[in-house]
Amino acid sequence: MNNPCVAHRGWSGRAPENTMAAFRMAFEAPDVDWIELDVQLSRDAVPVVIHDYKLRRTTNGRGEVRDWTAAELASLDAGGWFSPEFKGESIPTLDDVLRESAGRVKLNIELKTDGIRYPHIAEKVLESIYEHGKMDDVVLTSFHLGTLQRLRKLSDGVRIGLILDGWRNTLLHELRELKSDFLSIGYAKLNPARMALLNEAGIQTMAWTVNDKRNMRNVAALDPDLLICTNYPDRWRETVSESGIRPLGKRMLEGPKKWFGFKPNK
Repeated sequence: MNNPCVAHRGWSGRAPENTMAAFRMAFEAPDVDWIELDVQLSRDAVPVVIHDYKLRRTTNGRGEVRDWTAAELASLDAGGWFSPEFKGESIPTLDDVLRESAGRVKLNIELKTDGIRYPHIAEKVLESIYEHGKMDDVVLTSFHLGTLQRLRKLSDGVRIGLILDGWRNTLLHELRELKSDFLSIGYAKLNPARMALLNEAGIQTMAWTVNDKRNMRNVAALDPDLLICTNYPDRWRETVSESGIRPLGKRMLEGPKKWFGFKPNK
């Protein structure tokens, strides 16, 4: 039992989600291999890292993310809601995260869109990744199939993955059509038979969001390579230690080697 650990929205059990404080905790952890994060676009089309479409839950702002410029979003407090210790933490841009994550972790970047919001999010996120030379270190994921199809049209080489909180019989066909080898799925939807199908198809799978030790043990038992996404990497570390296995250091897992066909808009 030593599955790769994915820090959900950074180390969000100890620091405010999707902030540099939460990401830096994960960067520095010796056994966190991946970070999952969420990206939207500001009013001036800058990729920014925040989960909710509305600002109220995790910032002192109001209204929707898309109605604020990147500079205005950066002025908000995105940490005080979590703890006074983190008051003043800002909403980072995707560029901020790409810059600091280099060589430290891989990134699962979720594109937050319902198909109406952010019609150009695929292009903007690809531009940032291209500019930072992070093609080998990211997978771009979304619940929205049309956004993944758009990503695939823009680049044959970018790694993409579908997010699901369910299972459907067409799933493997959809992934093949997307030329995708990655699935992000709610952990309760996995079982040995489904895991076997995914492995046979060559799909790397991430199970989210696994926050208690019992579920961690049960999910990890499905497959030793299954990515475990959690708000609490410390609990995952304790679970691994309790199993009698020495935790591994960071594992820079294999990703795509080339990009094909995408050039950033100038």
